[in-house]
Parts: sequence; structure tokens; C-alpha cells
Amino acid sequence: MTVPITPLKQDECAPLEDAGLGALRTDRGNLPLESVDIAADLAGLVAGVTVTQDFRNPYDVPLEATYIFPLPARAAVTAFRMEADDRVIEGLLKERAQARADYDEAVAEGRRAAIAEEDRPDVFTIRVGNIVPGERVRIRLTLSQPLPYEDGAATFRFPLVVAPRYIPGSPLDDAPAGSGTAPDTDAVPDASRITPPVLLPGFPDPVRLSLAVNVDPAGLDLRELRSSLHVVETGEHGVRLQPGERLDRDFILRLRFAASSSLVLAPDDGEGQAGTFALTVVEPVGDAVSAPPPRDVVLVLDRSGSMGGWKMVAARRAAARIVDTLDARDRFAVLSFDTVVERPEGLPSGLVEATDRHRYRAVEHLARVEARGGTKLLQPLREAQGLLADETRERVLVLVTDGQVGNEDQILGELTAGLTGVRVHTVGIDRAVNAGFLGRLASLGGGRCELVESEDRLDEAMEHIHRRIAAPLATDLAVEATDLELLPDTVTRPGSLFPGVPLTVRGRYRAAGPKAALAVRGLDAAGEPWLRTVGASTAKSPAVRAIWARAHVRALEDAYAAGDRSLEQRIVDTSLRYGVLCRFTAFVAADSRVVAEGGPGHQVVQPVELPSGWEMPAPSAPGYGAAQAGMPRSAPAHLNRRLMAARPQRASFAAPASADSAPPASPAAPGARESQLTSGPAGPGAAAVYVRALLQEELARLHAIADRPAAERRRHLTDLGSRLGGLAANLPELLPVAHELLRAEAPDTDLDALWHRVIELLTELTGGRDKPAAPRRSFWKRS
Repeated sequence: MTVPITPLKQDECAPLEDAGLGALRTDRGNLPLESVDIAADLAGLVAGVTVTQDFRNPYDVPLEATYIFPLPARAAVTAFRMEADDRVIEGLLKERAQARADYDEAVAEGRRAAIAEEDRPDVFTIRVGNIVPGERVRIRLTLSQPLPYEDGAATFRFPLVVAPRYIPGSPLDDAPAGSGTAPDTDAVPDASRITPPVLLPGFPDPVRLSLAVNVDPAGLDLRELRSSLHVVETGEHGVRLQPGERLDRDFILRLRFAASSSLVLAPDDGEGQAGTFALTVVEPVGDAVSAPPPRDVVLVLDRSGSMGGWKMVAARRAAARIVDTLDARDRFAVLSFDTVVERPEGLPSGLVEATDRHRYRAVEHLARVEARGGTKLLQPLREAQGLLADETRERVLVLVTDGQVGNEDQILGELTAGLTGVRVHTVGIDRAVNAGFLGRLASLGGGRCELVESEDRLDEAMEHIHRRIAAPLATDLAVEATDLELLPDTVTRPGSLFPGVPLTVRGRYRAAGPKAALAVRGLDAAGEPWLRTVGASTAKSPAVRAIWARAHVRALEDAYAAGDRSLEQRIVDTSLRYGVLCRFTAFVAADSRVVAEGGPGHQVVQPVELPSGWEMPAPSAPGYGAAQAGMPRSAPAHLNRRLMAARPQRASFAAPASADSAPPASPAAPGARESQLTSGPAGPGAAAVYVRALLQEELARLHAIADRPAAERRRHLTDLGSRLGGLAANLPELLPVAHELLRAEAPDTDLDALWHRVIELLTELTGGRDKPAAPRRSFWKRS
């Protein structure tokens, strides 16, 4: 049975004295996720992290809890464990369909089980089934991640919330692929897996967060630690979050030290000489090229609704600074977009010379840009790609955005071939940025991804961006081995080398001799030969292998998204061989002990915080899947946005927002007709059609559980009442019965009479038809 998460009045909840910050006691119980603990060990430029999530069942029946959460985009998840009732069950990595089958079988048999799945490089879903009443279940994830390094500083970034994402496309007829709030569409076939419900602002955080980072410089000269967005306590060996911090923004720690070129060989365990290598080449900032060649630069600026507030201010400043770096030899274009693409007034539609007059017009246009509308990112990138057609010039595309879109695979698949020879730089501006997508997009063009989490860091970030738009130190790079036998199809693409930014190449080797070394050859900015040679050192580091394996699998996944479907089995085999999670595999842990006869009686999707700096999108905000919390999870996902405005202040355990805190309505954008109803047929009549489709599913469900025990049927009717209340604006006939159903669990209610009356009403409203559930297909293979 699915439990809708309904709003609480102030007199319906009270703090628990011994349950920690933000915990609540209610008649309906607490949310299942009690705490998140993150323990990171940083050694040089590698981090090993353990994430612990504690779930508790506050209900009187077994519970299945679902949590949609982020992890670092470049992290390799290598282990998964479930702990409950003094039992420890290690997770097994399996092909995703098999892992799901094992999980479903265990849950149906009444055994505890948990499954961890990757839906994006930085978005994951955990389901924990058959948590018995009052029980706590602990989930542990182990991962390794590289630390990006630039200008003498490394960054440890750990995301803590999945931000709402714009979901384009038309709804699919299939059953939802996940438990989120957005419909699956032809552009984002798994949208319902990446859109968790969102708590309204002002509600106390129900999840206790702890995060500690232990720092081992590993021989490097560590000079400074800086935390960007959180308040931390500094100790002898690292930092720890102060109590009370929230899961609403990325944790960012910067470590300042001097890195140098290195080649690390990490032999495999067991016999043989095979292993994994990691090559790092660092060139000082002083070697920057003073006179870059003539360039064609297209700047694409995201002005969608999610960019409101400080993000829009920072994006305008960043875009204007980029325009100011151009000189008279360059040509450029500026495209600002939401649901439409706009160009500066007074400038031609194509590339223009970067004269003072043209740059002034562009900066004047940027100063007037305000946030509005949806994030229709594909069209402006297509237009930018079309402008960058002159192969005789240095071609540069710069995207300034928060990256909060759900159709990443569609964008990458359509743009990959056309970006050959174009250097793509991405500037991600947000406190909970979609770093996975922006990094993948930048890597297609051999560019860089710069993340800006606050206005305070904008100037520092713009210095990096300026150098990246300029010519790199070396291009056309290739790796040559000495006394080291490489496996060619495992070596990552070198890309280009920029001053102050390490060039990292990873791969596998079959054998290594005592004088093993790697040479990187290429051409400098003047077209002259460029060479660096680095000798090898050996280290026993499983993280080197895991980080390479995840990067290698991700490159294969990107090629799969671009259309090479023959790679599916290779992706699965590589993931299983090296023990790293990917989108085609999953970790599953299933207990052998039966603890819940009949399986879970409740299903709850854990709501997440609204990201720091975001305003709650208005009901008319187009396309944001998690814009409004509290849509009943049992409703088909394609109805959630259409019915949002009709639902009377429902939120996932969230206090109703006051009038003072209500966000202002977004300015009407061109193409504003493409509101939330545009992902399907528009208009009240179409909404009624969709509501009737929902009622057919509710009617079929009533028939299916007609023989269940009375207590379960009463709970189902109560939940159904809350769902029908949200639909009554489109079908007023539902309102009286919805109110009556909310009292279904009262002792004086005639259950059988009420049951039959509801069936008669729904049969009349749906024309007497029960709608069978749509067959579920593998969502990651939908076309």
C-alpha cells in the first residue's frame, strides 16, 4: 500500500526530546530517513568515502523506504552493505535487471532487502524493503573519487541534495519507472527516478547530518583548508561539520598545496604483472600563452526560472567577463535562453567581430537578462553548434548554467558528433549544481568544467575561465610508453593541457619493467613539438583501479547515449569485473530471514530539502519535476504536474508556506503557453481525461485488494481520500466522497458500504472500465 505524505498543522507535531535536531512526532509517524553520516579520508588527490544512511520504521506495518540522493559525479561506488537486527548483509553487484528481480523476490517473501541503483552519474536511488515496525536499518556505501586540482588547490566536493530538474518532452504511456514526482517522457524516460518530492521552505530538517573529513597530505605541502558553504570545526587531522547543518547544498572543501607531475602504477592483487596507472602532468600558470590565435566564441547563457536570485546575478557577471576577454581578432555570439532563444538587439544573428561596439551591445543585453521560464537547453546548443562551423579558427562554446535538466542523455546523444573540434567549457552556477552532466558535456570538447557555488568565489573562478577560453599550452596530445605495456583500448583520451590545470590520463597495463615511464607528446600554441616524460612509482592503491574503472565505464555509457547500443554488454561486463556501480548494474543485499509476512504494508518516498538559494517554484513553473512536493505517489507520474495547482497545499511533511514566504510569480516568458500542462494535451478537458485515467487505475486497485483484511482496506480508503481530494478541482463530483474517505478508519464507519459506494462512483466516472496496469519496460532502454 502506498502512503501519501500529507501536510502537518502546527498542533499535529511536536519535537522529540531525544531524537535529535528537527525530528518530529506525529500521528502518522516520522519520515523514514533519520540520519546521514559521511566520513571521508583524503590522501593526496584521492578521497575514500563511506556514506551511512539510517532508516527507521515508525509505522505499525512493515515499510519500504525509497531515497533519491546525490553522490559525486566522478565517484566509483565499490561496496554496499545492509545492517539490521545484529545482522550484516554484504551487497552483491549484479546486472540491473537481475538485481531488481532478486530484490523484488526477497521483499515479496517477507525478507529484508536493499538495492542501490545509479540513475545519473550523480543521482542514485536506494530502496530498503521490509523494515519492520520500530526497527532501524543501516545502509553503508563505500566509494572512491579523484580530487580535481587547479592553481595550487584541490577541491573535495560532496553533493547533499538532488535539485529539481527541468523535464521536457511528452509523457509516456508506460507505468512510471520510479517513485519521483515528474512524469517519464520521451525526452527523459526515467524522469520519475530523478525527481524526489521536496519539502517546503521553513520546515525543520528531519534528517540529522554529520560529515567529517580526515586529511592526509600524502607528502604534499598542505598550506590551507577552506570550507565554502558550510560551517566547520577544524581539528588536527581535518574538519567536521558543526551540528545543525542541512542537506540542502554541496559540501565543498578546498585544500591548497603544490602538486607535481607523477605516474603511479597500482598492480592488481594476486599473480601477474597487470595493473592500473594514473598519470598526472602539471604545468605552471606562468607558462600561459600570451597571444591566443583568432577564435570563434559562442556564449550560451541559461536564464531559466531555476537561475533566479544570486545565481542570475553571478551568471550575468560571468558572461559579461567572458565577453570582455575577447579581442578584435575574435568573432562571437551571445545566446540567452529559457523556453526560447534570444540574441542581443542591434547585433546580427550570426557571429560578429569582437569590436568595442559589439561587445558593449552584448554586455548591455546581458545586464537586462532576468530568470524566467524553463530550461530548454538542447535548442540553443544546436544553434551554437551551427555557428561554430569554421574549422580554420579556434572554436569555443561556453555554457553558463546550473545544469538542472533531466534529458542529459538526449542532449549528449544529439550533440556528440557535431562537437568534434569544438572546445566546450561549462560554468556551473549553483549550490547544488548538476556537476555530472556539465562535466560530461565539457569532456566531449576537451574543455573544462568550472563550478561556482557563491558570488564570493566568482572572481577566482573567472580567472580560471579566462585561461580556459584562451589557447591551451598543448594540443593533439598522445601518450607513448617506455618499458610499460599498455592496453590501448583502456587509456583515457588526453585532451588538451591548460596552464595550472593537471592533465590526467588513466588506463590499464599488462606488464611493467623497472624503467617504466610515459611520455606525452603534442603541439604547443605555435605549432612546435611539445614533450613531457614522467617516470613511474609503484603504490598499492585499490582506489586507482576503481577510479579508472568508473571513468572508463562512464566513457562507454556516453558512447551508448550517443547511439552505440552495441556497448551495453561491454558496459555490464566491465562494471562487474572491476566491481564499480554503473547505470546497467546495481548492488543488492537480501537477508535470508523472513521478518514480514506478506511484504511491506507502507511505501514512503523520502522528501528532500529545497536547495539553498532556490525559491519554491510557483505552481505554473514549467517542467520542474520536483517543483512541488506532496503529490500522491500512487498517482501516475504524468498527472503530478497537471494537478499541482488544484491540490490544496499538500507537501511532503512540510509546513504550509506563509504569505510572506510565498515566491513571486515568474514573469511571463515568451512561449508561456508551454506551462505545466504542455507536456500533454492542454486545457481543462484534457486535464479531466487524465484524471479519469487515474481513476481507472484506482478502480482497478480497489478490485484487486477487495479480499484484504479490513484494517488494510480502511487504510487504503483513507489514503485514497487524500488523493481524490487533490483531483476534485477537475472533477468536483469527487469532493464529497473524498471527505468521507478521510474518516474511513473511524470505528463507526461502515467499511463495506463505503467501499461499494466508492466503486460505484469511480465506475460511473470512468465509463465502467478498469484500466490494466501498463507493462513495465527497462526504463534505461526506452527509445
